[in-house]
Amino acid sequence: MNQQSYRKLISGESSGLCAALLRFFLGIAAQVYLVVIALRNLLYTKRWLKIYRSNAAVISVGNITTGGTGKTPLVIRLCKLIISDSKIQISDPQCAILTRGYKMTQDSRPKTQDYGDEPAILAESCPEAKVIVNPDRVAGADEAVSKFGAKVLIMDDGFQHRRLARDLDIVTIDGTLPFGYGRMLPAGLLREPVAALKRANAAVITRCDQATEAELCQLEDKLQQTNPQMVITRSIHAPVCAKSINNKEISLEELKSKKIFAFCGIGNPDAFLKTVKGLGVKILGLKVHNDHFHYTDDCLADIREEARRLNTDLILTTQKDWFSSPLPKTANANDDINFAYLAIELKFISGEDKITRLIEKTLAGKI
Repeated sequence: MNQQSYRKLISGESSGLCAALLRFFLGIAAQVYLVVIALRNLLYTKRWLKIYRSNAAVISVGNITTGGTGKTPLVIRLCKLIISDSKIQISDPQCAILTRGYKMTQDSRPKTQDYGDEPAILAESCPEAKVIVNPDRVAGADEAVSKFGAKVLIMDDGFQHRRLARDLDIVTIDGTLPFGYGRMLPAGLLREPVAALKRANAAVITRCDQATEAELCQLEDKLQQTNPQMVITRSIHAPVCAKSINNKEISLEELKSKKIFAFCGIGNPDAFLKTVKGLGVKILGLKVHNDHFHYTDDCLADIREEARRLNTDLILTTQKDWFSSPLPKTANANDDINFAYLAIELKFISGEDKITRLIEKTLAGKI
């Protein structure tokens, strides 16, 4: 079952006896998963499972649902905020990013093709930070501190990784689908119950431009009821430009004149498509793959052929897909249609000052 069919099933969009039976069995599996998660959290809460503390300040960025909630753009924004933003007065922070990745490397600053998708984006977007790729977060933290002298560690996708103690827990909540249909995996998209947000210090609601004000207010009320001490902010994924081969920039205004074939393999494809359509771009064709889809040369050739058949000007994808696929990164005279990715950045539309003060207070106690 592909990702689109699975989402239709768990959302209730798929009907019929077979779909109902599948949801029933998924519900049973979700109860088993809930018990396992509750037991694991209890063991950490009671300190029966050891929690390791780093000498550096640890800021965790995570979520409670699967799929794309905007963790990577937030990690990039926080990294830039800590390293170069004058709002946070920290001298020589020596920031490192801890990520699991999908490939291992001994070099902390390898070429981006040595990484998986998210780590490659982090390495490209945060050149002043060390990117430590290690599924063992404790070992990654030790390497960042002992080898590179890191004073601040930003742990990507760290909310469920409780083995490494953190000084600040920030979660991203997708404003378009905040609680994954309200059910635990695999019956829904929740990795933990909503009550787990009691551990979080702050919530960054993402894609606020794709939700109504009433929906956002309702979500904020739910978060505040769950954790009254939680700092709540709003943000959007703001398109900056499109980037093509040889890192050539295509302005958003120029993009409007293009006839586009779009494709992606991410956790929330609808959000990407809404962003592209919001730019006033004409999409003539579309191909959606599962998250972390493994692209091949043949697959990309098929995409190019389909784009050519539809008489499009540009093939547009996400930054994540760009880095995780063997797309041509340099010009080829034989290419009649170029590939490009939509560059986006996370922008706070409210509450950035609260996050800034929270980070500054956290780091002041450690650095």
